Amino acid sequence: MVMIERLAKERVEQALERQPAVVLLGPRQVGKTTLALEIAATRDSVHLDLERPQDRQILAEPELFLSEQAGKLVVLDEVQLMPDLFATLRHQIDERRRAGHRTGQFLLLGSASRTLLHQSAQSLAGRVTYIELSGFNLLETGAESLNRLWLRGGFPEAFLAPDDAASLHWREDFIRTYLERDIPQFGPRIPAETLRRFWTMLAHEQGGLLNAARLAAGLGVSGQTVARYLDLMCDLMLVRRLKPWHRNIGKRLVKSPKIFVRDSGLVHSLLNIPTSETLLAHPVVGGSWEGFVIENILSAAPAGHEACFFRSSGGAEIDLVLQLPGGETLAIEIKRSTAPRVSRGFHTAAQDVGADARFLVYAGTREVPMQGGIRALPLAAMMERLNAM
Repeated sequence: MVMIERLAKERVEQALERQPAVVLLGPRQVGKTTLALEIAATRDSVHLDLERPQDRQILAEPELFLSEQAGKLVVLDEVQLMPDLFATLRHQIDERRRAGHRTGQFLLLGSASRTLLHQSAQSLAGRVTYIELSGFNLLETGAESLNRLWLRGGFPEAFLAPDDAASLHWREDFIRTYLERDIPQFGPRIPAETLRRFWTMLAHEQGGLLNAARLAAGLGVSGQTVARYLDLMCDLMLVRRLKPWHRNIGKRLVKSPKIFVRDSGLVHSLLNIPTSETLLAHPVVGGSWEGFVIENILSAAPAGHEACFFRSSGGAEIDLVLQLPGGETLAIEIKRSTAPRVSRGFHTAAQDVGADARFLVYAGTREVPMQGGIRALPLAAMMERLNAM
């Protein structure tokens, strides 16, 4: 299989130089283990996969085993399966610090879940850095792969499949396995067919405002049940709940979040969209493109950023408001058109949020300065700007 260099690799390595533990979070099959093993190969290390019974048996006496690994990088895969291990890790980190091993001790991999975050946050406070790994992004695959990445999504096996049909088969199997085997590990038992219908309904509404009542009516469940389903899908990093920008500016603002299935390939699989031609003729094409662009932008944005959208009752709107760690606010409009144009409402909204810079990410190939201080540019160019910050 072709090896694609991950942007997150440098972030993980830098975090290991600063902190004793790094938690790498992401959905299954997104490439966490491949990245971890690549990093581990450059240093003295040991790797345990906690889904394997024999590796779990090695940790039957965790203090004893981990004490013998002092000075090594210990990689623990699917660590959420042994939540009681976090207290031991805290003790080990403190013991190693006293022995002079202050950084680069543990690399913990987990399919994101509330349980994992809660356990590690409590036990490893001040000792851990969290890094999110999503699927391939456009900087990793190359700008020439944009349409392929959009159609197939960023999961490595889906993107690198020999053809679109093979990619679609992989994604269908992935969805089935997640529903029937993986999701039941993270919460109360939910019928796989019900959760698939919910996931598919979210795909149909890609990029729309959350309407919990309509979703509940379509599933025949309560609004509280819909909220529980949505929380679970967001915890597993399969769905993004993009919050609305909200401050007291004397205008009525939309308060409902936008909902996106995070991987565009999963959107297309859930909606039975096998080819680029089918996608371009499908009603979800606009929402799919917006979600694809947002996920790529956020994967390249500096750590510590905050993302939201802006919409007022008067029609002023910004697709993505990005607040950077240094305090700079970016207003980003997203258009699939090759003609760089924005509405008057974008200018109004950019003033309302106090945007320091305004961008239009469009389907063209050149950077174009526009009136009102807007810069129109392709997605890859926008990502390169953010990645360099």
